[in-house]
Amino acid sequence: MGVLMSKKQQVERVQKCNAVVSAFQAGIKDRPAAAKPAEREAEDGEGPKAAPSPEEPNAEEAPREEAHGGAGPSTSQQSSAPSRDECKVNQEAWSRLRDGKGVEPEDLDKSHQLTPPAFVRPKRESNDDQPVEVDLEEKEQPPNEEMCDVCEVWTADDLYPCRTCTRVFHDGCLRELGYLRAEALQEMRDTAHTVTGWSCYYCDNLNLLLTEEEMYSLMETFKQCKIIPESCLVSDELLQYRHFASKQQFDKDLTDEQEEEVLAQFAALDPEKKGHIEWSDFLYHESLAVLRKFRTENSLVRLLTAKERDKARSVFLALNRDKDGTITRAECRQAQTSWFHKLNKDSQSCNVSIPHRLMGFCSPMNCGISHVGPMCESSPASSGSERSKTDDNRPATWADFLRESAIYIVAARPNSSAMHIRLPV
Repeated sequence: MGVLMSKKQQVERVQKCNAVVSAFQAGIKDRPAAAKPAEREAEDGEGPKAAPSPEEPNAEEAPREEAHGGAGPSTSQQSSAPSRDECKVNQEAWSRLRDGKGVEPEDLDKSHQLTPPAFVRPKRESNDDQPVEVDLEEKEQPPNEEMCDVCEVWTADDLYPCRTCTRVFHDGCLRELGYLRAEALQEMRDTAHTVTGWSCYYCDNLNLLLTEEEMYSLMETFKQCKIIPESCLVSDELLQYRHFASKQQFDKDLTDEQEEEVLAQFAALDPEKKGHIEWSDFLYHESLAVLRKFRTENSLVRLLTAKERDKARSVFLALNRDKDGTITRAECRQAQTSWFHKLNKDSQSCNVSIPHRLMGFCSPMNCGISHVGPMCESSPASSGSERSKTDDNRPATWADFLRESAIYIVAARPNSSAMHIRLPV
């Protein structure tokens, strides 16, 4: 009974602290509202009417002023307003891209929403490229956090865990943040407590893995290719982007065969055949290409979470049937494809050679998903030549397996069904 009371007191203490913090934040938000009565008096003719400051436009009050039928601007002001608004929207989009916030403006323009977290891009450490010692026999089994990452309140079964990290969330808190739409929230409720799992908005966004320098390089490429952030891309735009990149890197145009590969990339990033690529899928694909270009395999291993290392450990031990600490290269590639079970919604009904009880994952190759062409210029699978049987039978240790699989494990984090990287063949 004493333990139960201690837990209850702890929860009450956390809830009281949150109430105090919320009240304090609400008080800060209410301070600038003191000038609003004066503005209302001015509208009613009881006082002088104050002109709004052009340097600090308010996105929420602008529609209200138009609805109240305020004095209209002159003809010249009307003609210049759309261009200023478009410029502002583009600047905000570039700012969100730089800060790692892939969120549409209208999703955050709600007065009742919680404050979105401030993302801090990682920095490369001096030992980033050094080998990482990960014990094969000792499982880490990290426990999930007990309190919601947003509101820091414990409510037991109402929390939804992330499959990649140890964070847990209330569905209501995620809805208030504005990061998940209704269909995404329902998907989270359906999958978070299943074998498939669900990635939180931190882990789902692969672009947050890039450093400031890597992000600057990617943004410069986007600007030169006239890619507009947060916009969908059709096949012609992707071809134009690839042609420009080829000109910049190799000083030559794409061949007909390479153009076909680009169209295969488009098909892989548009699994639902919408006719366009979502911005987030394109951004994640390009972010993975940057990681493969600038990071070593050891550096990529350091990106893996304890949960991901545990799952990789289970796969390796399942394939290491003779207990000699090695598997074949063919088995290594087979395991790498197993991370992308989320591509096929019917994957649980298909047969897999990796024990289902350990992985809960299904290989897309075994599910009838055809190869879609190279997804990255630097991909080890970009060559069309078939591997020899000698190469297939070469042994791979646990350290080899983890280094070669790291990029595929990271690429499988997003909840999207799009394929952001080419699978090994």
